[in-house]
Amino acid sequence: MFAIFEDGSHQHQVQVGDRLTVDYREAAAEGDSLTFDRVLLANDGETSSIGKPMIEGAAVETEVLEQTKGKKLEIVKFRRRKNSRTHTGHRQKYTSVRVTGITVPGMVFTTPPADEPVAAAAKPEAAAADTEDAAEE
Repeated sequence: MFAIFEDGSHQHQVQVGDRLTVDYREAAAEGDSLTFDRVLLANDGETSSIGKPMIEGAAVETEVLEQTKGKKLEIVKFRRRKNSRTHTGHRQKYTSVRVTGITVPGMVFTTPPADEPVAAAAKPEAAAADTEDAAEE
């Protein structure tokens, strides 16, 4: 239930509902949709489809969440005994997207199952029972 697609020089493994950052898209605004059609591999849980090099007709649909900037990189150049110093910085721009759908001919992709909160709720009850037993002793 995943796909691997190529964007620029990066490959991303995604499922429906995943959030990731891709290279900056100047024309993309918040709420717009982006389609990545360079899908390299897809798996629907039972079968896999491997492209040679791309899967024909496959696409990953995403929704733009926001335009962000990355961490600041500081570039310092220092030449000893020359009284020469330069200090510059750079912040790369990124586009945050959420995967809304994966389309591959002959495959059906569903949303991943949500974790059941019932199992998480059972643990505190067991811990509370252990605490009560310790208090009685």
